[in-house]
This record gives sequence, C-alpha cells and structure tokens, in this order.
Amino acid sequence: MLTDAWLPQVNGVVTTLVELVRELEDAGHDVHVLHPGQFATRPCPGYAGIDLAVRPYKVLAHKLDALQPDAIHLATEGPLGWAGRRYCLKRGLAFTTAFHTRFPEILQAALRIPLRWGYALFRHFHRPSSGVMVPTQGVLQMLQQRGFRHLRLWTHGVDTQAFRFHGEVCQSPLTGVLAHPVALYVGRISYEKNIDAFLQLDMPGTKVVCGVGPLEARLKAKYPQVRWLGILDRDSLAQVYASADVFVFPSRSETFGLVMLEAMACGTPVAAFPEDGPREVLGAGEGGAPLGGVLHDSLLAATQQALSIPRSEARTRALEFTWAHAARLFQQYLVPARSSSQGAPVSVTKSVTQLSSGR
Repeated sequence: MLTDAWLPQVNGVVTTLVELVRELEDAGHDVHVLHPGQFATRPCPGYAGIDLAVRPYKVLAHKLDALQPDAIHLATEGPLGWAGRRYCLKRGLAFTTAFHTRFPEILQAALRIPLRWGYALFRHFHRPSSGVMVPTQGVLQMLQQRGFRHLRLWTHGVDTQAFRFHGEVCQSPLTGVLAHPVALYVGRISYEKNIDAFLQLDMPGTKVVCGVGPLEARLKAKYPQVRWLGILDRDSLAQVYASADVFVFPSRSETFGLVMLEAMACGTPVAAFPEDGPREVLGAGEGGAPLGGVLHDSLLAATQQALSIPRSEARTRALEFTWAHAARLFQQYLVPARSSSQGAPVSVTKSVTQLSSGR
C-alpha cells in the first residue's frame, strides 16, 4: 500500500488507511505499507506537518521488486502515487487507486489553479487504474461527468468502541466548564475546509476547534474567543466530541468526512451543508430527512436545528458504518497485479501490498 498520507500525520485519509490495514491484516492478508517515512522527504509547501517523499522512484522500485506483491493499490496522488504509477506502467502491472481528497479544489483555493487543470491532471493519474475507489455516490457521479472511468463505490467506517456513546453532554477535562451550547469543529485548519463559515456564526455558547493547519495562526488571531485545542489523541478527542452539543461541519468540498461519524458515534449530532460527504454520512430516513443531524443551505439554521436531534439517533446512524464492511469492499475491488484479465475485480486471497500515495 503506497501512501504519502500516513502516521504521524493526523487526517481522515490516514485514519482510513490505518483502519483498512488493521482489518485486512485481521483477515489474514500480508499488507505492506510504503509511506514517506521510508524515503527522503521535504515539507509540503503550505502544509506544515505533512512531509512528501523526494524523488522516490529508485528506492520504491527496489522495494517493490523485492516484495513482488499480488495486488497494488495507490491510495493517493502524491509523489509516491506517481512513482508507483510509473513503476506499474513500466512493468505492465495492474493496480487500483482511490480518490480520497478533492485536491483540485485545494489547489484552486490555495494557488488559484483553475479546477479544469487540476481535474485534467488527476484524470490522467487515474486513467490506467483498474478501479478508482470513491467514498460517495455524489463524488462518483461528479468524476463520471469529468471523464473518469473504472469508478468503484466504496465507503468508510468508524470505531464505535473508541468513540463511545454518551446519552448526555459530558464535561471534558480538557476544556472545563463551557458556556452552552458548545459547537465543535474537528479537522485541518486549511483552505478547503471553509472553517470561516463556522467561526463567523452568530450564536450563543462556545465554539471549540480541534486541529492544526496552514490557516491556524491567522484564524486564532481573528477569533480569540474560540477555544483552540490543537491536535488531540483519540481518547481525548472522544471526550471532546462527547462534550459538544453539536458538531459543525462547514466544508463544501469533502469527499466523505470521517469526523462526522466519530462525533455521531459519541452521540453528538451534526450540522452541515447539503453536500456529497454530509449527504452520505447522514443518509435519509423516513420522508427523506437526514439521520443524526441537519443539512441546510444556512449553516446557522442547520446548527440551531441540530441541537434538537436526539443523541441516540446520531449514534444509531453511526453504527451503520463499519471498517469491516469497508475492508471487504476494498478487497473485492483489488485486481491481480499480474493477470491476463487485468481490470476485472477479484478477491485476492494470498497477500495484499498496498501502495498509497497522498497528502
């Protein structure tokens, strides 16, 4: 598994890949993760805390020649992903890829690169893939419209043991007593997250932010009344989720949004815009209404209405997402690296080498 997104980075892609590896290994597969920590690196411009592999092809080729993997997965489109793609094409090997992050939107927000340029580059990256795994039906349809092929509808999960249910809002020792309602945001403090939409909400109570990123210093100075907690370990994060009355998800470009599931597993309802990721996570119950949260074109209205959502409803919806199911789908979509029928999804029963390259 080739990935530029790996520990000690903290983001949804890393969480997905770590959980995926754990499930595959528990199922008896031999999973090798090739990540930036095994190569010379340099910091990603504009993204502190994310290191990218520098000229990794020669070392990567040596590692893959030694491994002789049964299946190859390029999880993201960073330097390792491109190197893995080059390796496979030179040797006539089949591989799968995944579309975890809307990088064209990030490039547009951070560098003003036109969306059509970004998607043209990513379409080129994924074109030889035997299967491009995408997390939601909305993202799949968007990529189809942009000319992507071999798309496979995937999903994600949540660890409902680590993120335990709390039927009532709890006080976190990390924050102490806070004015309610407590509105929480968890995620990178970066261009594509639209976090200003949350921070600007005119509402009583307390806003809490967990995360770091390139916009952190500017936003801290602009919103000193917000409680900024930085990066937290999983246990501490679960406590903070349980201490919130509502989880606010302001992103308009998220492919999924694992943090919503984590909050809901703890019983905290979600307020979000009606975009692909939130639509997938909240789904639709009787009458088409979302479950465990509120979707509204006004983030303030969504936040206010979500305060009345029963915490048990949020938990029930989160229980529908499991990493075991996500891993089974992933395995189903893998293809043999060496096969006369490259491109046909098969079940790999001997070993899995995941090559994921990402953020």
